Amino acid sequence: MSLLGFSYAFRVIIFLSLFFFLCNGFSYFDSSLYNTHHHRHHLAKHNYKDALTKSILFFEGQRSGKLPPNQRMTWRRNSGLSDGSALHVDLVGGYYDAGDNIKFGFPMAFTTTMLSWSVIEFGGLMKSELPNAKVAIRWATDYLLKATSRPNTIYVQVGDANKDHSCWERPEDMDTQRSVFKVDKNTPGSDVAAETAAALAAAAIVFRKSDPSYSKILLTRAIRVFAFADRYRGTYSAGLKPDVCPFYCSYSGYQDELLWGAAWLQKATRNLKYLNYIKVNGQILGAAEYDNTFGWDNKHAGARILLSKGFLVQKMKTLSEYKGHADNFICSVIPGAPFSISQYTPGGLLFKMADENMQYVTSTSFLLLTYAKYLTSARTVVHCGGSVYTPGRLRAIAKRQVDYLLGDNPLRMSYMVGYGPKFPRRIHHRASSLPCVASHPAKIQCH
Repeated sequence: MSLLGFSYAFRVIIFLSLFFFLCNGFSYFDSSLYNTHHHRHHLAKHNYKDALTKSILFFEGQRSGKLPPNQRMTWRRNSGLSDGSALHVDLVGGYYDAGDNIKFGFPMAFTTTMLSWSVIEFGGLMKSELPNAKVAIRWATDYLLKATSRPNTIYVQVGDANKDHSCWERPEDMDTQRSVFKVDKNTPGSDVAAETAAALAAAAIVFRKSDPSYSKILLTRAIRVFAFADRYRGTYSAGLKPDVCPFYCSYSGYQDELLWGAAWLQKATRNLKYLNYIKVNGQILGAAEYDNTFGWDNKHAGARILLSKGFLVQKMKTLSEYKGHADNFICSVIPGAPFSISQYTPGGLLFKMADENMQYVTSTSFLLLTYAKYLTSARTVVHCGGSVYTPGRLRAIAKRQVDYLLGDNPLRMSYMVGYGPKFPRRIHHRASSLPCVASHPAKIQCH
């Protein structure tokens, strides 16, 4: 049985950046944050190092392809070794999505971008886990390089999601059809392409010092993929709707990914070309839109926070407006702040969606912590109307959310499998819910 991750998709495991951050020098405490709607519950001291370790370990349970000798999740075995053969391309590797046996390129790329951003901002605090975080990133980028090996083409999915969802079996026993889906200039996908470019560019920053040759390969590919995304515009779900919907439809369009991708390329290349692109196209691409949901589909809030760093930390006056855009997002999620439009449960959890809410809790917490870091560097605060909120307040809100997920909630249950004395035992995860190959080598038929 797995001892890792959340009970849902790997894409929500972007908390890995904040555990060490929270346990190193966190001092701000606001008791009102722990008394939402007068519901009190026991507050535990958490082992963020253990949570960080399990967050990163989760990715090894999601691996597809030929596993390395140092694979720590020893109950997993090789799988998907012929992926891509349907179109005569090598698509072996990457990660399975959630508890399924499908490789969805859109959320995988977003996860890779967020893992890289985590390392860029907080890698120095990860200590012994930093090498494992880099390995998790590289497992994804090696696959994304394969998926983008042909110019003006991106292979965005391996496996038939509808058939996979009707068959519960181990990845090692997989016998469902491994269909391959792609976007190209005739069937564009600016959203998935720009997100892939963002992932490659962010990872290029991660490996810039430790593996400069690999970093250069990633960045060169990111530049090419973004050019494809920008030139051939359209949402990938428009052309692949029967295959990617309702699983990962691009509901928010592709404009947010173009802004997000350009932001990462500007950061990775430091080329004025991308800064000018953002200046000219920012408003058209939704820089000032008042949306406050950040996740695999909508990247506007993340782009605003990322671009605000250019102004706050790097003093790039061209990006000064993004301080205001970032403030607007932060104001929308602070409990009780003017212009706040976010809901919190009686127990204190940020509530965004009826389904898969935790991914938005973690992504929002990440942005709160990252923006707090930028504000601290610039020695400034958030302005919400006539109210002022310090970086410490942002950290406190984020800490409250993380602690809730780790067990400080009315159920006193951790939502991270394997963390704490009480956690979910029956999770939606094919590989860990069935006997492993070592104990049951015979094929287990589809259920």
